[in-house]
Amino acid sequence: MVHELGSRLRSQPAPAHIVWRSLNDPYEAGSRPWLELRDDEVPPRVVAGNAPVLVVWSSLWPHRPLDRIRFDLTPQPPGQGCTLRWTLTTDGDLPGESTLGYLRHRLNYLINDRLRLSYGQ
Repeated sequence: MVHELGSRLRSQPAPAHIVWRSLNDPYEAGSRPWLELRDDEVPPRVVAGNAPVLVVWSSLWPHRPLDRIRFDLTPQPPGQGCTLRWTLTTDGDLPGESTLGYLRHRLNYLINDRLRLSYGQ
């Protein structure tokens, strides 16, 4: 059974196809670095996707291998960027409240701060 652990919807200043590329290949040559991992994190693998509206990552946390991070993008009119919802799910054990808070905070920081700033805003 899949459990939703957290989700957040925010706007991004870049168009959906650009954000999709950033999520599909966070280390793309020539792009601004934004996915700065901590010592207890590993680079995600893209496990599913549909350009430019969906990317699904494997877990960033080796101790939580059954977690998935889903990114749903909604294009907006030209010049208005897109909306991006991240959703953290798991097929595994539910984390404790402090771990859950950390996972949510970390994703929100990476996506709604680091990624957004990589587009110059």
